[in-house]
Amino acid sequence: MTKAEDWEATLGDLDRRRQQARAMGGPERLDKHRGKGKLDARARVQRLLDAGTFREFGTLVGGEIPADAIVTGSGSINGVPVLVGAEDFTTVAGTIAPGSNSKRYRIAELALRDRIPLVMLLEGAGFRPTGVHYGRAPTDLLAQARCSGRVPTVTAVLGASAGHGALVAPVCDFSIMSDQGAIFTAGPPVVKESTGEDISKEDLGGPDVALASGVIHNVGEDDEAVLDAIRRYLSYFPPSAWSYPPSLTPDETSKPRPTPELLNIVSRDNRRVYDMRAVLDVVLDRPDWFEVQPAFGKAIICALAHLGGHPVAVVANQPKVLAGSIDADAADKAAHFIMVADSFHLPLVFLADNPGMLPGSRSERQGVLRSGARMFAAQTAATTLKLHLTLRKAYGFGSMVMSLISFDSQVATFAYPGATMGAMGAGALSRASHADEDLSAKLRNAELQASYRSAEHMGFDELIDPRETRDALLAALQRGLYSRQGAPEPVTRTLIMP
Repeated sequence: MTKAEDWEATLGDLDRRRQQARAMGGPERLDKHRGKGKLDARARVQRLLDAGTFREFGTLVGGEIPADAIVTGSGSINGVPVLVGAEDFTTVAGTIAPGSNSKRYRIAELALRDRIPLVMLLEGAGFRPTGVHYGRAPTDLLAQARCSGRVPTVTAVLGASAGHGALVAPVCDFSIMSDQGAIFTAGPPVVKESTGEDISKEDLGGPDVALASGVIHNVGEDDEAVLDAIRRYLSYFPPSAWSYPPSLTPDETSKPRPTPELLNIVSRDNRRVYDMRAVLDVVLDRPDWFEVQPAFGKAIICALAHLGGHPVAVVANQPKVLAGSIDADAADKAAHFIMVADSFHLPLVFLADNPGMLPGSRSERQGVLRSGARMFAAQTAATTLKLHLTLRKAYGFGSMVMSLISFDSQVATFAYPGATMGAMGAGALSRASHADEDLSAKLRNAELQASYRSAEHMGFDELIDPRETRDALLAALQRGLYSRQGAPEPVTRTLIMP
């Protein structure tokens, strides 16, 4: 018998065990799963990663339970190594047991150790009632929390996700859900038992609920759309906080160019609305920028984009919503987005056009001051490059949260001529002070001259013609990037708060 023949029985046994794990829940359950228009866990991993790069580990964990209901391993996205875990709903409903918990902990541990992104694909029913007590054992959420602000973390909810597994999503930097996804603390049976409420998965935590609550950032039509969106999202980020975002190879879209279109988009009349998205389409390299949380806090747009080929994070007021007033949801969204961008050294571009924080009893009951303070703290603590442009107006605290305040370490601050700012608008100030007609006219005139008065005292670095917008921002960004003359380090914060 040759030495190779000595291995036959052993390798045959290994192959049998691997095949059992790769069979997941078996043909019947896989057919049922795919019949709902979903990819299975292994197909999801293959779709997410660059072709041929997946290397599985923990395959034999679980013994007779294939891969212990979660597929884990490494691969590449856009040529960058990543760690990935995909819950397998066809195997014991994707539930978590000691073995699968160890696999989940391991990929988060390796992501931080190797300084590469972590992606979790969720569709599971939470903890599995095995009768085995965990005792003093680490949970995967500990390892994942340690990743926060150090390596990009992304979650996709591609079916029902409950309990412990569902907590992965809000702890991550970015979460996205398919139309068939649902996420909740406990599923409908537990809700019925605990509270008597009879409710469907969709009504409990489907896209309409999860997007409105802010638990989930974005939604995709199906598994394929969600996985492709993750690849796009990660393309703007470095592998970790120990590196800078990758710039694109220069092409025609990244060159300087005037923006005369803005004269027809941004009305000089502060009372006339316009769509800030049209401004972004003109100013950024391409109009295919990636919006984060478009269905939540709509008064602020948070976008990942390229300016001159460099990845940037844009925070822009949206005059079409609440006249650009910043409500609690918009401020909370922006605060989290700013912290994520700052953690991974994406330059922040603030485009301000707002009449301040949203006033009123409803807004106060929603905690607009707390949320505004959270946004202000996030942006003023940011150590990445910051650029600011006031297009028409920025009043009170609404200007400060948009990085207008002086001595806030901005690379550059710009405004259009005629932009207005101050504690409040002239009309509101006239009413608040019971001003007569002459005083009201003087207040209005002072408001119209505010940008020039501010520029005379270096309140802005420069007043710019709207046609110079892209070139001014691009030149400032390119100048600011020269400050990066050493190796980057993670920012000094414990973690990114959900």
